[in-house]
Amino acid sequence: MTLSNTAPALDGWQHRYSGKVRDLYVPEHGPDSTLLVVASNRVSAFDHVLEPPIPGKGALLTALSNWWFSRIDMPNHLASPADAPPMPAEVADRAMLSRRLEMYPIECVVRGALTGSGFLEYQRTGAVCGIDLPAGIEDGDLLDTPIYTPAYKAPLGEHDENISFERSAELVGLEIATALRDASLRIFTEARDLAAERGVILADTKFEFGRDPETGELVLADEVLTSDSSRYWDASVYFDASLGRAERLASFDKQIVRNWLRVNWDQTGEPPVLPDEIVAQTYARYRELYARLTQG
Repeated sequence: MTLSNTAPALDGWQHRYSGKVRDLYVPEHGPDSTLLVVASNRVSAFDHVLEPPIPGKGALLTALSNWWFSRIDMPNHLASPADAPPMPAEVADRAMLSRRLEMYPIECVVRGALTGSGFLEYQRTGAVCGIDLPAGIEDGDLLDTPIYTPAYKAPLGEHDENISFERSAELVGLEIATALRDASLRIFTEARDLAAERGVILADTKFEFGRDPETGELVLADEVLTSDSSRYWDASVYFDASLGRAERLASFDKQIVRNWLRVNWDQTGEPPVLPDEIVAQTYARYRELYARLTQG
């Protein structure tokens, strides 16, 4: 799939770039200090964009980001509609007007539990991104104190690289690296506590930040605390000792898609088309998380 061919033409906006999920536009006329970031319904797994998309997914991700932005006490990238062409009606429910920022090349990952790539690194080394951890941690265990495990955002087409805090300071300077770490841990802790009130465990997440070129302030950017950037678990299921690990750690995201692909695809050639029931189940997980968090 050629991503640039999937981005819709929008009146008043010029398509600039497409990632696996998001499409980026700049105004056709005038200064491009404001961007239009559109969350598509595309779903990706194992470095492939899959067919078909998940109808309604982009709107849910955007709504959840906006909900969190309104609750996080920190400047964010959202821009005033007065600063840009009108929001195109066909993408209004899944688009954000964003200030143009100088983005830092660091993915600010915070882990409140150890699973995924972090657990694999811990198994090999006893540490994650240079942070030594106690022996005996099992996959999915909650950590007493969240840890900050940054990653270097690799150029397009390459894989991100987990790095130490010291390496992040070499990339952006100690002052900025410290500010990124402190902001990430604070936001994560506040979000984790709010999610817990709704019966949801925020296991881990990643933040992205930029610098406002006019004011120099640190700005929270991109999506925030969504199902695509975070791992959430159902607390009642997680603490049910009668269930197996896979059931306890079922996340509110596209894990259903990954599980189906592992059974039905050997990861050679193009991936198969997702069945209708997998598409419906995946949307239901995204929708359930949104409802649990915002209506709790």
